[in-house]
Amino acid sequence: MPFPMTSRRWLWLFLLVLGGAFAWQLGSWGPLESSEARYAEIGREMLTGQDWLHPRLLGIYHFHKPPLTYWLTAAGLGLFGVNTVGVRLLPVLAVLGQVGLMYALALLLFQQDRARALAAAVIYGTLPVVLIAALNVTTDAYLATLELAATYGILRYYASGGARWLYLFWLGLGLAFLTKGPVGFLLPLMAVISTRFRTEKAVPRPFTVHHALGFALFVGVGLSWYLYLMAENPAFIRYFLVEHTVERFANAATFNRSKPWWFYLVLAPATSLPWAVALVVRAVRTPWATVPRQWRNVLIFWVLVPLLFFSLSKSKLLLYVLPVFPGVVLLTVYYLGRCTEAVLLKWYVGIVAFFGLVLGALCLVPVLAAALELELAVHPFTALAPALGVITLVLTLTLWNQVRIAPRLLVATTIFTAFLLVSAKPILRQNELKFNGSRPLADFIRARKLTGQPIAVYNELLPSLAFELGQIPVSLHDGNASLNRETQFQTNKAWRQQLLYLPDSTQRPALDSLLRRRPVLLVKGELPAHRRWLAAPYSHQQKLGKWTILWSESK
Repeated sequence: MPFPMTSRRWLWLFLLVLGGAFAWQLGSWGPLESSEARYAEIGREMLTGQDWLHPRLLGIYHFHKPPLTYWLTAAGLGLFGVNTVGVRLLPVLAVLGQVGLMYALALLLFQQDRARALAAAVIYGTLPVVLIAALNVTTDAYLATLELAATYGILRYYASGGARWLYLFWLGLGLAFLTKGPVGFLLPLMAVISTRFRTEKAVPRPFTVHHALGFALFVGVGLSWYLYLMAENPAFIRYFLVEHTVERFANAATFNRSKPWWFYLVLAPATSLPWAVALVVRAVRTPWATVPRQWRNVLIFWVLVPLLFFSLSKSKLLLYVLPVFPGVVLLTVYYLGRCTEAVLLKWYVGIVAFFGLVLGALCLVPVLAAALELELAVHPFTALAPALGVITLVLTLTLWNQVRIAPRLLVATTIFTAFLLVSAKPILRQNELKFNGSRPLADFIRARKLTGQPIAVYNELLPSLAFELGQIPVSLHDGNASLNRETQFQTNKAWRQQLLYLPDSTQRPALDSLLRRRPVLLVKGELPAHRRWLAAPYSHQQKLGKWTILWSESK
């Protein structure tokens, strides 16, 4: 895929455009339930309480994940303010870092071919799944960055030596372990295994003191938090090794994330369109015997084995498979790089047509929402951004006289992605309650000057509201499994003020005490018949989306 211009300048330009598209209206909608809201609120409570070793969610210890993501979220809030920009900016920077690492990794695997390296960086940075990871704060954006850093470090060490690359590998592994535990080993491990199946004789790298020091660095960084908590309470040994490793993988009920075995086989290609189509078609049409061993290994060890591993797991979420996509992108660039200009032209036409259809569909969203009476609030002006995207795409590609197809394809991809991000954000902002955000609820409570009163939420875990108000609500547990909390590590009973079990008669005095203070009560849907007495004392109520807010004017 020849690219006549300086690839590094194009890479920086691409990062600037992508970063600007990410940053535009980054805080215009609040944290969304459930994952992003949890990380945002845990980071806020960590920053407020200054307890960096014991993460808390709504006032109760929350050890489901190691603390690095919480630390980074708290750092973002401390640097940029306790707002959504503070929550989302560092994950966006992490994804931009992934794009740079993809460029470096592709340079290594494509034997310093800068054109292909640039193609890999652009395609990776524009994958739908990567865009989702950047704007949906979880551990996965940070984990993917650290796994890529570790992978690049070990492959660079194998290729050219240099102790610094070995230290990068071990440091990346340690930070990945501190982000999400053992799963952080997967991509670097597959990269190491794939190097053992090369046809050419690998230059041996003798064991040196740097290997021992690197491993010590991994232990000091990656295991420090775990060892501290285990020393503090030996019950953490079983908690980490069994409940959050074995049971998370083998038991779907542990964290209520059960999905069918084919979940990733459908979602992974769907969230890497249109490139997944190009990869599958070209791979099927390319004789296996003509594919070099290196690229066979990438397909087997970087894509198929991790995909099988995650598919076997009973606990599934889309972003868990983010480590698969570097291999997908590298293979896509390899297979398209084998195409003649005539064949690549056909892919160019098809891919640009796909981009135009997507932006065109976004132009029609306001019309369709009104005509079909969809439960979406989409302002007519929302169609301007995707319409401008279509016009820009057409003008750029018709007026630009670049002969080579590859540069035109990458530019079209960049234009499409920038306008896609700009077009999608107003839809999220205008329909925040539909997408499980709480900012409209918080705005209503502030507008009615009710923030001085206690807040109670019936049978829902709502950390997004706590983040928006800076106030932890009382959760009224009435059977919703998402409200089951792990309280075995609490050192006192103060947490009972934040979580009341309605079926537990022993907590009725605490509930009566709360109700006498006339808290603002939020109910999703309708109260069941046997709980309607909770609404009796209130003189006002307002319906917002699926939520009902009940309150009484303070005297």
